[in-house]
Amino acid sequence: MAAVYSDLAGRVVLVTGGASGIGAAISRAFAAQGSTVILFDILRDAGEALAQELRESGGSVHFHKVDLRDIRALQAGIEASRRRHGPTEILVNNAAHDERHATDDVTPEYWDERIAVNLKHQFFAAQAVLPEMKAANGGVIINFGSTSWMAGQGGMAAYTASKSGVIGLTRSLARDYGPFNVRVNAIAPGWIMTERQIEKWLTPEGEAELMRRQCLKRRLVPDELARFTVFLASDEASACTAQHYVVDGGWV
Repeated sequence: MAAVYSDLAGRVVLVTGGASGIGAAISRAFAAQGSTVILFDILRDAGEALAQELRESGGSVHFHKVDLRDIRALQAGIEASRRRHGPTEILVNNAAHDERHATDDVTPEYWDERIAVNLKHQFFAAQAVLPEMKAANGGVIINFGSTSWMAGQGGMAAYTASKSGVIGLTRSLARDYGPFNVRVNAIAPGWIMTERQIEKWLTPEGEAELMRRQCLKRRLVPDELARFTVFLASDEASACTAQHYVVDGGWV
């Protein structure tokens, strides 16, 4: 039984990349809290299906197709959400894409596209919601990073550079907007077994390494990230800001 945080009922929550994987689990978790959940994703079919499913279960969930690489479209989507549902009170910058790439093959155009997918939209989504959080004297932003750069993972330099940048972004925003009671934190997931991870990256050798290096000798699942995200957004975490929380089952 998941914890229920009464302060989250009715809060407007924007989840980027909210249609699949960890994002879908986060969307479900906030819907279960009675929040008004806005899903931004490029995956129209998955987003509409999830929103419909959660509405049929009594949730207030709404999907907007947004390509987060298009900053003007992102800003327009946030403005449309504000007009329809009210100001964003909790922003979860979850969207990312861990595409592998060889360093020798990276072009300037590919580098810019990877930064756009994994970091740039986090700043501009925050920029778009912060004025109203400031005016309301309160709000929560949760930026998703990764443990990949902490572990020194190779074969994805643009991704790890982006995800390490999330920490600097988080701490700077927390410093600037703390006087207005806006909390900004980052979560670094370890190897979470989404469908994508299982289909694309999990091999027998990879699972053996997982069992060797994680303190917890089991697969971690998206719901575990979602439950922590909901806690961090709630008033139970009211003194937590400018922090980087690692959720990786104890990978050493």
